[in-house]
Amino acid sequence: MPNSSPNRNKQAIDQSEVAGPSKKSPLSIMVRSSDDHENKALGKKMKDVEISMPIVYGSVAFWLGKKASEHQSHRWTIYVRGVTNEDLGVVVKRAVFQLHSSFNNPTRVIDTPPFELTECGWGEFEIAITLHFHSDISDKALHLYHHLKLYPEEDSGPLSMKKPVVVESYDEIVLAEPFEGLLSRVHNHPAVSVPRLPPGITLPSLDKEDADKRKRGDTKDNPLSQWFQNFSEADELLKLAAARQQVQAHIARLRRQLSLIDGQHQQSKAVTDL
Repeated sequence: MPNSSPNRNKQAIDQSEVAGPSKKSPLSIMVRSSDDHENKALGKKMKDVEISMPIVYGSVAFWLGKKASEHQSHRWTIYVRGVTNEDLGVVVKRAVFQLHSSFNNPTRVIDTPPFELTECGWGEFEIAITLHFHSDISDKALHLYHHLKLYPEEDSGPLSMKKPVVVESYDEIVLAEPFEGLLSRVHNHPAVSVPRLPPGITLPSLDKEDADKRKRGDTKDNPLSQWFQNFSEADELLKLAAARQQVQAHIARLRRQLSLIDGQHQQSKAVTDL
């Protein structure tokens, strides 16, 4: 609570309709463009095209140590970031963080990336995060929920000023059938993945001014980035490869044991026959 108080899931969004608040995130958040097949300002809808944008939302909490008081024991930051700290502003227009009612001005609106805020307090609580998109994506908001955690698990050791408590969740926003204007704006953006384009579709190259804009809201230089978790595909592939090796080694051990048991059985049978 504040100083003033005494006390590798996917999501998809439908660009015309987003599911209402749910504390349990669905497998994917799908956003689909409006029913209009063509918009003079945005161009035509791109059939059979999906744009995906992986996101991570979470918190980093530091214990204040000797500076901690009864009502101000931790400094924490809540955020929504790109999976490898890219600028999300190409898709997300605004982020709203709903804090506990005991905070002064508990509804915090962040209009520019990076979408984060820092506060001090002593208690853990649930934070509602609402993401608003640019007009060519959806006029409906996406609702996420994050439980602010200040204290480490019992087996993680005592409180430390140097090692924060980090809790993060991974989701993936999928934009289905985007308008041509949106596709032109986000193509080649590091935060957005465009799996494939229909035959015959060509998009303009990225100019230097746009490239510079894309770097302004990233979190690559964020002082907290050293504590961010790794949700990259390469990291997941390494984990899968390691797990596969463990399984294969376990199967090999079982085969050797079965072979040894079978050999002993054959020897026992031979002695019995004599």
